Amino acid sequence: MRSLSSRPSPRGPLDGATLPDGEAFALARAQGRASVFARRRGRGAGRRRRVRGGASGSPGVASAGSRAALWLGPDEWLLVAEGERPDALAAALAAAIGDRPHSLVDVSQRQIGLDVAGPLAARASAGCPLDLREAAFPVGFATRTMLAKSEIVLWRRGPNAYRVEVWRSFADYVAAFLAEAARRAPA
Repeated sequence: MRSLSSRPSPRGPLDGATLPDGEAFALARAQGRASVFARRRGRGAGRRRRVRGGASGSPGVASAGSRAALWLGPDEWLLVAEGERPDALAAALAAAIGDRPHSLVDVSQRQIGLDVAGPLAARASAGCPLDLREAAFPVGFATRTMLAKSEIVLWRRGPNAYRVEVWRSFADYVAAFLAEAARRAPA
């Protein structure tokens, strides 16, 4: 009988995949982050700040240090913390919210973050129904949308930089779609 420590680690999506890495378009898997969906009913900036782990800002994306809260609806946020463990993030959020009704769901193992960068980044999202010009989708904006046949959360992190949050089971498909769209995009 094999011990647990001798078992090979499970193969994840995009393991061994060659992702585009050029000046015009680069695609990379976001590493070492915790992702938690938070739901909290109620009004008031103080309540929103507690759900977002102290981050301030208007609907869209609020950030504080390595944490970002992506506002997805009136009472729903996707909280992403670079370099944090999911259990530590969830515990900190639960402590900040206290005994008020809320829901925190760790989706760190369910989702993969893909960082898309370069001048062709927006054009590579040909399968997304959103207008990704900066006037319509400014830096610091995030939303749940579709990319081809996959539901994603799209976050504009810079003029030519996006984060795509996608379920693990669709990660290979989304990465291949983005790479092919960038390859076919007019220069």
